[in-house]
Amino acid sequence: MRMLMTGLLYRRRHCITLLEMLKFYARFEINDETGDPLTDHDMTQVHYSKITSLQKAAFAKFPDLRMFALTNVASVDTRESLLEHFGSLKTEKLQAIATYLNLVPPAERQHIEDWVRRDHEFLLELLVSRHERRASQLELLNEMPLYPTEEIIWNENIVPTEYFSGEGCLALPKLNLQFLTLHDYLLRNFNLFRLESTYEIRQDIEDAVSRLSPWKAEDDSVYFGGWARMAQPIVNFAVVEVAKPNIGENHPSRVRADVTVNLNVRREIKNEWENLRKHDVCFLITVRPSVPIGTRYNYREPFLPQVGLVYVRGCEMEGMLDSNGRVVEDGPEPKPVLPGDSRTFRVWLDCNQYRNDMDNIAQNGGEDVYETFNILMRRKPKENNFKAVLETIRNLMNTECVVPDWLHDIILGYGDPSAAHYSRMPNEIAKLDWNDTFLDLDHLRDSFPNHEVKVRTNDPTKLVPPFILTFEEVIEKQNARHEDREPDLDKKQVIVVEPHVIPSRGPYLYNEPKRNSIRFTPTQVEAIRAGMQPGLTLVVGPPGTGKTDVAVQIISNIYHNCPSQRTLIVTHSNQALNQLFEKIMALDVDERHLLRLGHGEEALETEKDFSRYGRVNYVLAKRLELLQDVQRLQDSLGVTGDQAYTCETAGHFFLYQVLARWERFLASVKRVGKKAVPLNLVSDEFPFHKFFDDAPKPLFKKRSYEEDMEIADGCFRYIEKIFTQLEEFRAFELLRSGLDRSKYLLVREARIIAMTCTHAALKRSELVNLGFKYDNILMEESAQILEIETFIPLLLQTPQDGFSRLKRWIMIGDHHQLPPVIKNMAFQKFSNMEQSLFTRIVRLGIPTVDLDEQGRARPSICNLYNWRYKKLGNLRHVQTWPEYCVANAGFHHDFQLINVEDFNGVGESEPSPNFYQNLAEAEYCVAVFMYMRLIGYPAEKISILTTYNGQKHLIRDVVNIRCAKNPLIGLPHKITTVDKYQGQQNDYILLSLVRTKTVGHLRDVRRLVVAMSRARLGLYVFARVSLFKNCFELTPAFHQLMERPLNLHLAVDETYPCTRPVDQAPANPPMEVQDMPQMAQFVYDYYIEKVQAMKNAFYDAQKVWEKPGTVSSSVPDRNVSEHPGGDRDTDDEDEGEQEQGASKKKEVIPIQEEAIEDQQVDGAIAPEVMETEEAGAQMEAENGNSSEQAESQMEAEDDDSNE
Repeated sequence: MRMLMTGLLYRRRHCITLLEMLKFYARFEINDETGDPLTDHDMTQVHYSKITSLQKAAFAKFPDLRMFALTNVASVDTRESLLEHFGSLKTEKLQAIATYLNLVPPAERQHIEDWVRRDHEFLLELLVSRHERRASQLELLNEMPLYPTEEIIWNENIVPTEYFSGEGCLALPKLNLQFLTLHDYLLRNFNLFRLESTYEIRQDIEDAVSRLSPWKAEDDSVYFGGWARMAQPIVNFAVVEVAKPNIGENHPSRVRADVTVNLNVRREIKNEWENLRKHDVCFLITVRPSVPIGTRYNYREPFLPQVGLVYVRGCEMEGMLDSNGRVVEDGPEPKPVLPGDSRTFRVWLDCNQYRNDMDNIAQNGGEDVYETFNILMRRKPKENNFKAVLETIRNLMNTECVVPDWLHDIILGYGDPSAAHYSRMPNEIAKLDWNDTFLDLDHLRDSFPNHEVKVRTNDPTKLVPPFILTFEEVIEKQNARHEDREPDLDKKQVIVVEPHVIPSRGPYLYNEPKRNSIRFTPTQVEAIRAGMQPGLTLVVGPPGTGKTDVAVQIISNIYHNCPSQRTLIVTHSNQALNQLFEKIMALDVDERHLLRLGHGEEALETEKDFSRYGRVNYVLAKRLELLQDVQRLQDSLGVTGDQAYTCETAGHFFLYQVLARWERFLASVKRVGKKAVPLNLVSDEFPFHKFFDDAPKPLFKKRSYEEDMEIADGCFRYIEKIFTQLEEFRAFELLRSGLDRSKYLLVREARIIAMTCTHAALKRSELVNLGFKYDNILMEESAQILEIETFIPLLLQTPQDGFSRLKRWIMIGDHHQLPPVIKNMAFQKFSNMEQSLFTRIVRLGIPTVDLDEQGRARPSICNLYNWRYKKLGNLRHVQTWPEYCVANAGFHHDFQLINVEDFNGVGESEPSPNFYQNLAEAEYCVAVFMYMRLIGYPAEKISILTTYNGQKHLIRDVVNIRCAKNPLIGLPHKITTVDKYQGQQNDYILLSLVRTKTVGHLRDVRRLVVAMSRARLGLYVFARVSLFKNCFELTPAFHQLMERPLNLHLAVDETYPCTRPVDQAPANPPMEVQDMPQMAQFVYDYYIEKVQAMKNAFYDAQKVWEKPGTVSSSVPDRNVSEHPGGDRDTDDEDEGEQEQGASKKKEVIPIQEEAIEDQQVDGAIAPEVMETEEAGAQMEAENGNSSEQAESQMEAEDDDSNE
């Protein structure tokens, strides 16, 4: 109160906003004593009690306020009404009222508590602020426009610039460890997500509008002197519909408008505009530039004065209009081809924002914003999901969020951190089927070194997996809980092993279940055990420790142990989701129970389609296949009629024909007492011999009654499964549309459903409305997912009887690697928005399972980053497999730090803001890549990484010039940034660190860990050593890197693959490369030598060429067998040699006859073979404008993120 009434607020930048935050949380909707959240009804009751107390005091003590005391609450609880009633009172009366209500101490204690102001203005404001009616938080939130406007986008008090030093205090919410209530949790995330999206929108608007180059023409109109891929001038804009408000609302229920643009652009850009999908978000912009035609835009000057931007409004795409003015619906069929370049789009406007704008016109006589728009801007789809996510968060705040009781306190950051661990859960399961987790009994014993393993059988032939394990300490805890006593935890921990045989599924080889082949480590087994149990499981997986394999085994084990439960898989990227699916398909999981939601399934390395419609097509095709089997079974049994017409008729056929015959068979072969049974009895009585004619022969071995009965049971299970599946598919005969079938598949049929976190946020309301249910959640890449995007998947279903049915939450990630991408430094550092929920829970002290053995990189490369973890060793195969035991061909070391000095006096450059490049490092990386290709390295085993986008584009340009069109070299597997490459790996990594003036964002150790851990066999880092060696945060890694020479050492007499052991030096002294020009010159000379050798081989092949008909066969000097396969000679070997020779001959590439060696070499680069060295200089001259063109060259490589 005192601060509000001082002049300090108007002299400090953030004071007013900070004070508003203080007032908000001082009156937050929470019970101050119990900490329970208060509903709107509870807050209304609190407000009424305050007003009633004031009215009682006025009635009893102050007769002058009798009218106030007798008036109903709704008439007197506004600020205006309270000021009217109390403003005329004297200071003494105000003080008496405040003292009566215990708002200020009594007058006799004034000399003791002299901190209280007692002037009229203060006392009046104290009474009014305490008793005035406040708008509900939800009401304010629901009336808020979700699209940012120009008033917010460029308000640096709300959305700070990217240059945040970390000093001072900002008026922003923070995400730390604890939250007051779930409403507070959602509200902070809502505000931060909205502001971060606003910052990204600001960057996109500035980029697009500056490219359009708006100028003021002589007639005061706007002239656009440039063009932009993502923005077009508006030809016409008109609001076509303003629908009436819904009951209880004060804004229109729908506002639609038509936007016309002229797409006189290249075909591919025109297609991008025409393919805008329903619900894509665009922005309507008004610019009124004041600068004349020809004025050059300056990126380093403020944006708004240069372009004269006045208004920004968001809109949502409904669709493009056809020639008849109707919206072209999205669908699988191609869109109609429209004549001309003029296109009109129907858009939805924000109803809340439209009401605000119309109220402004009515009250203040302002300008009609919707008559001024002259630019339509779109954004990249994968970065344009903010509106749907904000709507989802707002919907969550309007519903009663039901989080499982065992998770509620942990999410808010309170209570016992280990309360949700499986060992503390009351429903811990003592006996579980571990399926194919263990390869043998020894593997099981090794996996539990602290347990005594007991087996139920002494027959060694039966001690084979799968195993059922019973943990006796769990039984002891359950018994102690039931008997209300403390469990005896000092007893030896015992596991009882019970092997069991999976029942035969049929007589065919493909009926054998797929099995796991990975020998899991004890820590991985502990992670699998935790994931199979109810509760919260956190698995911290350093690079290469088998996180995905653990996740897949957990999913498989839950699938087999809990056939009635459904599991939801959530990942950060499509690539991680695809990797999970490819490994799930390799295990014993029926593919009809798998479903993949969202885009990205195209990248699956399989011909099977796991999308919604792909699964529907699979079910329909499988139904026809099964009905054909029914028809075959009917024919084999000699039954008449059309039994295989539908799933329903097939069900009747099974009941009356198949099952009846099976029951008669069982009765005829039933063993009576101990009477001997003929060995051929089962075979003679079996009724389905003819159906299994195509099975391996003999069907029955006739060695024992039990063995034949097991075969017969397996055959019937095979038949029974046919009809079971048909019964499941029966609904697809009744549902006729693909949409209805896909919804049924999602809600009823699928048991393992996978999606990205972004898709979950986008489609939450749709999934809830469908009645989507699940029991378990497994999250991969958890440390890369935003806090709110991790929380939303917990609430993709409606609660049952007020309780959540969620039983397991498995989170797998690595908080020592890169966090979620937050572009604004203030939100990233000050608000801590980059902290994932996984990281926060780890910081709270929740028990984790830390995987401690890696199987990706050589031990020497692993040492570069394993210091960041508690314990990270190496699996046996990285020391024994041949590929790890041999050296990298052509290199003296398996990893090396290469110092790169300035080239022509230039180190790092910055053609446009934050667009860092280093031409010397780019050329050096490409030269080493060319060298590797020339000595035989496969291109797909090499990736080039860098820490900045500008360097990525420069390297791509150099590669396109020097390598792309050269059949001897080609393109590397990927050229991208370290951040984009997280979660991927390759055998050989070339890494460019770019900076030569300051360390930059590699100072973040998490980025260093990612950069060092991408390589399996070889890592070569190009950097300015004098800069990075002095960075304290990087010391552990760079100390090891600097133990080796800082100039590149080559073994030029080696070719790929190499046979030299990794710990053995090359036979000849290494070639030491001093700098980039020397390396480029060496590669050029080596290339010429290689081409010359190939050309000589080409000419030699021409000399030995024989014309057709000149070759005669020699007469054999031995007898020749009459049978064509009976000739015992060495023809097979000769043919093998000839095939090898032919394959070598095919690899020869014809060379033009001009003498390549006549070309002159100037410095490091040859003019035609190596093209020009001016690529980098040209990029600088273009001042960053080439980045958009470079984006399109290899953009597909980076599009493995979200929808």
